Amino acid sequence: MAEATHAGAHAAHAGPKHDYYLVDPSPWPLAGSGAALALTAGGVMWMHGSGAGGYLALLGFAGVLATMFLWFRDVLKEAYAGDYSEKVASMLRIGMVLFIASEVLFFFAFFWAFFWGALVPPEIFPTSWPPEGIEPIPAFEIPFLNTMILLLSGCTVTWAHHGLVHGDNETTKKALTLTVALGILFLSLQVYEYIHLVHLGMTIDKGIFGSAFYMATGFHGFHVFVGATFLLVCTVRAYRGRLNKDRHVGFEAAAWYWHFVDVVWLFLFVCVYWWGGSLFWTWPGIQ
Repeated sequence: MAEATHAGAHAAHAGPKHDYYLVDPSPWPLAGSGAALALTAGGVMWMHGSGAGGYLALLGFAGVLATMFLWFRDVLKEAYAGDYSEKVASMLRIGMVLFIASEVLFFFAFFWAFFWGALVPPEIFPTSWPPEGIEPIPAFEIPFLNTMILLLSGCTVTWAHHGLVHGDNETTKKALTLTVALGILFLSLQVYEYIHLVHLGMTIDKGIFGSAFYMATGFHGFHVFVGATFLLVCTVRAYRGRLNKDRHVGFEAAAWYWHFVDVVWLFLFVCVYWWGGSLFWTWPGIQ
């Protein structure tokens, strides 16, 4: 009896004395970094005419997908095991806010480049904006349709959150499924738009306009893909009954990220498509 009491006391003293969860060593940060490096390096090689670059980019893309899936799996296992206290959940929310803030600065760089090319008097630039030889991008065709799609998806993800906090799992499942479908539709239309623009000769090598346009809209499309994947994981969890109305940090992070994607697209539509791509002007005093 004394030995049992001593063992229980020892186990109690051996437990953690804090509210934080110390994760086990994980291979996914290193694996994800390597896959992202292969994806970007392969993309650069492919754009410079290297046949091997396309295969390397595909390999890196597959690695990114595998890392996302396996990392999500491990995080969900930790959550289901009860490893995340309220303090840990709070820190996860703060981490997501800081991550989104860093993404804001990431896109700010592309907007800076675009406006610099449009507004700074040119010395080594063409004398009009968009530069001569570039067909203006019709803002109120596919871009406007994609704007409506993303705004609708912002409503559906909010609808899903409303259903979750009120314990209506059926509504959450339907709304999340619709949100993911709208994200896929957005990406499909953007791919179609890119194919059409390249056919018209609007490529990434068309000076600062082409570079800024494809970098900003292309990276936004990648963020839509990441956000849709994030929400797809939440959708699968909803169908398995794994979303809890009292604590759903993963869903909250996915919804915040999706709203961020929506807001960035609104700026892209107004500044790049409408203002910067559909209007021609020449610099005063420059022939």
